Amino acid sequence: MFDTFAEKKFLLKQLVKKDLTAKYKDSVLGILWSFFNPLLIMIVFTAIFSMLFGRSIENYPVYFLSGRLIYDFYNSATKGAMRSIKRNASLLKKIYVPKYMFSISSVCYEFVNFLISFVILFGVMIVTGAQFHLTSIYAIIPIFLLVILIFGVGLILAVCNTYFSDIGYLYNVFTLILMYASALFYPMEIVPGTVQKIFTLNPVYSAISCFRESVVYGVVPDLSTLSYLAAFAFTVFFIGILLFNIYDKKLALEI
Repeated sequence: MFDTFAEKKFLLKQLVKKDLTAKYKDSVLGILWSFFNPLLIMIVFTAIFSMLFGRSIENYPVYFLSGRLIYDFYNSATKGAMRSIKRNASLLKKIYVPKYMFSISSVCYEFVNFLISFVILFGVMIVTGAQFHLTSIYAIIPIFLLVILIFGVGLILAVCNTYFSDIGYLYNVFTLILMYASALFYPMEIVPGTVQKIFTLNPVYSAISCFRESVVYGVVPDLSTLSYLAAFAFTVFFIGILLFNIYDKKLALEI
C-alpha cells in the first residue's frame, strides 16, 4: 500500500493545502482560529476548574493546556481520517487516487494545527511564569508515538466508517469518555487506585503524561509509560495497515 508513497508527496501536500484553505475560506480571522481556539478553551476551563484543582496543581493553565493540545490533536486527527474516504467519494469515483492518502492528509493537516497551537502553549508558559526545561526535547518521543497511533486508528476507522456509518456516532461517545479518562483538567491522584490502573491503559493519557513530564515538570518521561505507548501505537498502526490492505479495493464499491 505504501510502496509508492515517495511519489505521492506532491499529492499529499495539495490535499493538506486544500483542507487548510477549505476550513478558513469563509472565516474573517482565518488561520488565527488555530491560535484562539485552544486559548479560549483554556480560559474557560481554567476559570471553572482552577477553583477546584488550582491548589493541588501548580500553574493550572499550563497543566490543562498541555493535556488539551494532545487530546485535541488525537480527537481531531482520528475523526478527520475516519471521514476522509466518504468525504472524498466524488473524487475517488472520477479518478484513481490511493485511498490511504486522504486519511494521511487529514492527519497531516491536523498535525499542522497542532504545531501552530504550540505557540499558544509557549505564550501561556511565558505569561504565567512557567519554567522552560531542557527536558522539553524529550516531548518529541510521545508526540511521535502519538502520530503513529493516530495513523493506525485513523486507517481502521476509515475502513469501518465506510461500511458502517454508525461508527461515527459511536466514536463521538468514545472520545468523550476518553477525554474524561485522560486527566485533562484534574490531577490523577484524586481518582481511586483501581480506576487509576484502568486509566493508565489509555494510550492518550500515556502521551499526555509523558508530554507533561518533559515540558511542564522538567523530568525525563517514564520509560515504562513510553514503552507501553510505543507497543500500543505500533500494534494499532500495523493492524490499520493490514486492515486497509485487505479492504482497499472493496472500499470503492461502498462509497
